[in-house]
Amino acid sequence: MVELNHIPERTKKPRDTGITMVMDKGLGMNQAEDLVEMGGNLIDFIKLGFGTSYVNTDVKKKVRLYQRNKIKVYPGGTLFEAFVIRGQFEDFLRYVDKLGFDAVEVSDGSMKMNHDKKCEYINKLAKNFTVVSEVGSKQAGVEMSTSEWANQMKTEREAGSFKVIAEARESGTVGIYDSTGKPDFALIEILTHSIPLTDIIWEAPLKKQQAWFIRHFGSDVNLGNIAPAEIIPLETLRLGLRGDTFFNFLPDELKKQK
Repeated sequence: MVELNHIPERTKKPRDTGITMVMDKGLGMNQAEDLVEMGGNLIDFIKLGFGTSYVNTDVKKKVRLYQRNKIKVYPGGTLFEAFVIRGQFEDFLRYVDKLGFDAVEVSDGSMKMNHDKKCEYINKLAKNFTVVSEVGSKQAGVEMSTSEWANQMKTEREAGSFKVIAEARESGTVGIYDSTGKPDFALIEILTHSIPLTDIIWEAPLKKQQAWFIRHFGSDVNLGNIAPAEIIPLETLRLGLRGDTFFNFLPDELKKQK
């Protein structure tokens, strides 16, 4: 294969940085098979969004497919919250065990939850699963102070989360973004100074958001809530093979041709 010069070297699976988390909102088995054939080497986590795993009849089969391709798969945090708010945490444990999930998401974006209790859930689940926890509300207009964001991320990592997710929802218009999808620069700067950048997965469903994070933090920034059809386009952003990041990884002498 002919190789381009000045292409950033990407981490290989299993990755600790440069993670890509994909949102599966109910793909059929043929679509899931196409997804792993097309970009399985680029995907680290697949989230079966919100409560779709409870509705989709082929979940167990799909979970096994993803895992065979070295992709960790978990049900959306909204489903975890749906069990918890009903007082059915033990049923949630039986549910994820029955379907063979190897990862879980702990969130409180749809309901109010005592943060110490949330950390207890993380600690308990981390004994048997890879845990990703999400910080931030899914509700527009519900605000958290920057210190609260940072403190929650730190304590959730300490409780056992493999990574903490900065909430943006699939619309990319809440949490770390404003209603237009523009990043909250001040919040993001404080978070990256409070905990290691490698510990955070930034939800970035929109191309302009993905490009912004790559330009600011490099090709191996952790990104989540990526649509299945955007896996290959995202990788071109990471490698500087798309207009939005074309000059980011070139030496200065070549940038003069800009």
